[in-house]
Amino acid sequence: MPHRLTHSLLAAGLLALPSAGALAQGMPGPGWGGGWRDRGGEDDDARLPSARQSAQPSKKIDVTAFRSADATGLLGKGRIVVSRMAGDAGDDNDGKLPVYEAAVIDELARRGYDTATAMDPGQVAEIGVSHNVAVPEEAPHKKVSGAMSTTVSNRGSGFGLALAVDLTKPAKAIIATRLDLRIRDKASGRVLWEGHAEGEAREEDGGIDNTQMASRLATALLKKFPDGQVVQPLSAVTP
Repeated sequence: MPHRLTHSLLAAGLLALPSAGALAQGMPGPGWGGGWRDRGGEDDDARLPSARQSAQPSKKIDVTAFRSADATGLLGKGRIVVSRMAGDAGDDNDGKLPVYEAAVIDELARRGYDTATAMDPGQVAEIGVSHNVAVPEEAPHKKVSGAMSTTVSNRGSGFGLALAVDLTKPAKAIIATRLDLRIRDKASGRVLWEGHAEGEAREEDGGIDNTQMASRLATALLKKFPDGQVVQPLSAVTP
């Protein structure tokens, strides 16, 4: 009985082979006019797994900021010292908080503060850092998958086999990082300014401990400092 064997290989990542159908080979029988086409079956390409569209980290940094109405003239001047936010576990246990502290100190200095002298500061900048998994790591890919179909027509029958070879590595998790900053008057303890910035990065690209992420968040958070939504009184706003 006339038949045809269709063998297609698709490769992703390091392996580059012809697409489905490019390796198709017909085996015509008597009276077929030199060829055979499956007029009723699906195209082999349609049965192969589509290219994976992995989620990508957002390039946007979300910023929220609040300013006390009575802080006018106090922000962006005088000596300030950076410390860990009270009650925040943050990354300090892993020794990563200093990366963010350094980024915040640099930005505060650019905004007019004296960060070089720690003695007798007029204000205290409290920071906290937290991480959350925004998108989990992909499950291991199935390296070889495929589909088989059979066709029957008035001119004969046949079957098709399509294989997909996937050598790509599973995408790492996307980590969301949040940097919180609260500026207090040291003498009275009242909050003058408070805000937070959130950003995403792939875990393997510094989603957790990365100087670039710390700089991105600190720069975005203090870009318009001391601007912020005016609140009266501002007392440890935690949106």
